[in-house]
Amino acid sequence: MRNSRFRAVGALALSLILGTLPLAAQKKKDNLQKPLAGPRATALRVSWLYVTAATQAQKVGRVQIGRELVVAEKSGDWLRVFANTDIEEEHSSDAPIYDTTEVPPPISGWMQAKGVVIENTPNGDQILMGAGADQESLASDPRGPVNAARTAHLIYRRLVEMFPNSPLDAEAAWRAADILWQIQKTDSASRPSAKEKEPYMREQMDEDGLKKVIKYYPNTRSADFAAYELIDNKLCGDWQGQEKCPEKESELYEKYASEHPEGPRTPQALYQAVYRQAVLTNMYADDNNDKKSDAAHNHARELAARLKDKFPQSDYTARAAMLVFKLDQGIPVYGAEKE
Repeated sequence: MRNSRFRAVGALALSLILGTLPLAAQKKKDNLQKPLAGPRATALRVSWLYVTAATQAQKVGRVQIGRELVVAEKSGDWLRVFANTDIEEEHSSDAPIYDTTEVPPPISGWMQAKGVVIENTPNGDQILMGAGADQESLASDPRGPVNAARTAHLIYRRLVEMFPNSPLDAEAAWRAADILWQIQKTDSASRPSAKEKEPYMREQMDEDGLKKVIKYYPNTRSADFAAYELIDNKLCGDWQGQEKCPEKESELYEKYASEHPEGPRTPQALYQAVYRQAVLTNMYADDNNDKKSDAAHNHARELAARLKDKFPQSDYTARAAMLVFKLDQGIPVYGAEKE
């Protein structure tokens, strides 16, 4: 499901303002400095800020969905807020590549309380999770707003910051980090360097957000997801017909499967290893290295059997069985003669 959530995200890459993921898990909760002015909040609709608590008053500016707010005062159905910039959480090293828009300046004023979630709002964490998921859905819709992915990222960040003890924190932290990863990955793939064989020769995705998910939410599905995505930075851009790449990548995926035996991405990791062993079977055969070709063929069978034993209902198990069948039938899965 995660793979399908960002099919339309490539068009958003140049409009996204990147930010690191501030994780407010229990381990770093004591490091969070609560604003002196009041509780944190965020708006779920675009709202106007006014000089005074009246719609007839002079407008100060607009608050976008997901922007960090601090509530300084409440008067009836109105809130006096400070709207922060989030600039302190940006990666300046990423700015020349991804930040093509101006960061909104900090502003303050009065806004209607309608649609504002405050850190003491009942079920506020669930509301923000729903809002973030809704924006993600819009991001994958070609007819959705162009800033939906960025908005989803901000909403998930707000959930982690405002509700540090929520059972939804790990999932929200992972989703926020994943959105940035997918957008950077799309941008990296569009560059000429994406075809370079060595990983270090192409644009690398920023690992900070994913590593924080692993650090602050260990032994969770979210950490398993994050660890799998980090493999992307270690993959070859183009194998260029050399055995070194699939050999190394197979090791990476097998290592992941060993370290995350019950993870949600483990079937996929094992399948990726099977595929690379199938490729190596063909590569070694083309080099007339029958001994290594037979060894890769047998290793592909072993990995496919492991998949069948542990994940019998997974599509990746069936796909691995198909690859082994082709190898057994002498049908190439890689190379110039691929059928």
